[in-house]
Amino acid sequence: MDTPEKKIIKLDRKTALTKAEHYCAYQERAQQEIRDKLYEWGLWSDDVEGIISELIETNFLNEERFTQAYVSGKFNIKQWGKVKIKQGLKLKRIPDKMIQRALNGIDLDDYLNAILSAAQKKAPLIKEKDAFKRRYKLVTFLMGRGFERDLIIEVLKDNDLE
Repeated sequence: MDTPEKKIIKLDRKTALTKAEHYCAYQERAQQEIRDKLYEWGLWSDDVEGIISELIETNFLNEERFTQAYVSGKFNIKQWGKVKIKQGLKLKRIPDKMIQRALNGIDLDDYLNAILSAAQKKAPLIKEKDAFKRRYKLVTFLMGRGFERDLIIEVLKDNDLE
């Protein structure tokens, strides 16, 4: 079975800027996402950087705003932990200081409640008889969701979920 190759779209600078504005207006984007999209559209590097500068000046592109939206969405909707959120932002090449600022915006009580909530939902689903193995599976699951091990242990002890 032959898979069709992706056609490379060649756009001029003005058309690319208009498309990039629509792309940014639809949803918050990281600079790297826009850069990749512009190269995908067949633009040269000087045009790409010029368009990105223009998008920043016109406030279509704002990494601070993107980072805040990403963190709040992944935490509030998907219930991800800080470790997993940080990895996702690093993949989008967001600066460490910006990531740290956004992660500090998560309320500690809400964060601990998210760990507890995930643990309470998962615990009854673990069919292991051995208490040690059951606890290990629960901690591993929560770490996979991106929560820090020390906080997981603390929440489990405080709520008798060991």
